[in-house]
Order: sequence, then C-alpha cells, then structure tokens
Amino acid sequence: MSESMDAAADAIDLWLPDLKRFAPGHPTLALLARADRLTDGPRGYLAGAAQRFGLQENLPAGALTRQLMAGDAGDANWLSADPAWVQPDLNGARLLACGQMQLSAKDADELADALKPLFAEADMALEVSSPDHWHVRLPADTAVPPFAAPEHALGEDLYYHLPQGEEGRRWRILLNDVQVVLHQHPINVERRQRGMAPVNHLWLWGAGLLPGVVTTSLKQVISDDVLLRALAAKAGTPAMARDVSAVSAAEPGTLVDLQDLPVDDIAMQWTPALLELAKRKPLVLAFASGERWLHRPWHRLRFWRGNGR
Repeated sequence: MSESMDAAADAIDLWLPDLKRFAPGHPTLALLARADRLTDGPRGYLAGAAQRFGLQENLPAGALTRQLMAGDAGDANWLSADPAWVQPDLNGARLLACGQMQLSAKDADELADALKPLFAEADMALEVSSPDHWHVRLPADTAVPPFAAPEHALGEDLYYHLPQGEEGRRWRILLNDVQVVLHQHPINVERRQRGMAPVNHLWLWGAGLLPGVVTTSLKQVISDDVLLRALAAKAGTPAMARDVSAVSAAEPGTLVDLQDLPVDDIAMQWTPALLELAKRKPLVLAFASGERWLHRPWHRLRFWRGNGR
C-alpha cells in the first residue's frame, strides 16, 4: 500500500458497493490496475456514513432525517419507523424491503392513521415525514433497546432482530400489534390484488437525539440518500441530487455516493463519466466492503501495471 489514507484528502471520494459484487470484467475496475492501494476504510453503509461525518456507527438516524424533512427534531428522542415488507416462511419471517415501498402520500397517511392510536397508547407519536420515511417521537426519558439498522437485517429472520428480554417486551407487543393492523388494512388488500408487496411492518431503528454538532472534511455531497443528505445539512455541507452531470463536474473534496446502486447500473449509466473524471481529477475508489484505492490522473500512464486487483 504505497500511499496512506491521508494522501487521499485532496481526492474525490467515490463510494461504491461491496467489491465482491463487481464481476472481474466490470469497467469501473479498470481503474484499480493502475491505482495505489490504501489502507482499508469503514465497512458497511452506516459505518461509512458515520466515519465521513465524525460520528459513531450507531447514528441517531431518526433525529437527523426528521430534522432534514420536517425541521422539528428539537431535543426529542426520535426513531426511524420505515414502512417495510416482511415475508413469512417456514422458519419465521424475513425482512425483504424497507423504506422503498412505493407508497403514495395518501396511502402512507391512511396506513399511519390506523397505527397512530397504538403508538399514542404507548405515549409515543407516529409521524409521516415522507411516504417512505416515517418517524416516532418518544418521551425524552424513554429507554430504547438496540434496534438493527435495515442494512444489517435485510433478508434475515425477523426474530433475531426483535428487542429481547423484559425491556424489549413492550416493543415486541407493539410491533406485533402493528403487524396485525397492517395485515388487515384495505390498502394492503388492494396492494396484494395488484401484485405489489404489502406494507405489513414498520422497521424501527436509529434512535437518539439530534447531535449538537456534526463536522466533516467534505466540501460537497452528491447523493440521493436521505441520511447522507441529513448529515450534510447538519454539517452545513452543500448536497446535490445524484446525476451524471453533477458527478462529471465533481471536484476534490466531494463525496460521490453510488454505494446503493446495482453494479450493472453503474457499468451502464455511470462508468463512462467516472472514467472521464479519472483523467482529470484524483479519485479514491472506496468500496462499501472497506477496500480503497487512490487513482490520480497521471496513473493512466502506468502501462506496466497488470490488470489484477
């Protein structure tokens, strides 16, 4: 590893999916052959987001995203409560989708209205911040057990991610009641009839208070991710929607967030712009699995380099 992570401070931070998802012939990987390997960075979405904004991995995602969307996080304790799809199987039930349920604003409000009395009975308030992102406002002294982030639970058995023990009992009862109400809701009956996945669960995660200060060395963020944009807003860092023109014009100090995209989409829609950008600007190719390479424009002259990783 010929350069340290500090040497990448003047580069564009290109955040990509896990390296193992890329086939050997993926065009983006052509940059690695002539790049310098860096020490590994954080692994995973939350760890990567936290590291870039100087926070711990257990980010208070609920408060941050509520502040971005509604501006009223204040000093309350917040949970993200994202609409989700849980699929029963022979061994239990698995989380198959979260926060991307293609809900209209009307349907989101109707589903939430049916659930609000359950939360009110528990002295909590359920709020719809956007159709795909809901929040729960908690009393400041509420003890909240650990809740797994969606990235740690997708595809896994729901049982292993429910709060355990006596302190988790009230939450297990609440979530069970939520599932009963949603299962019977007319909107979900209609969604099933249309061949759509039902919204039959709320995924609670990211509890905490809004941080007083968030800092970052980033000068700009290009992302469609709500939490990253919320962190950027709290840090006072400009954020732009993700599109090819914005990426093509990126300057050193910019985070270009592609880590949530399918690698085939990156190959077809984004790689041409990335390869052109690499001719003009230094890039850190930071994979969500932790591997990092630094590619400087003059590295394309390293003809003697092989094509290995």
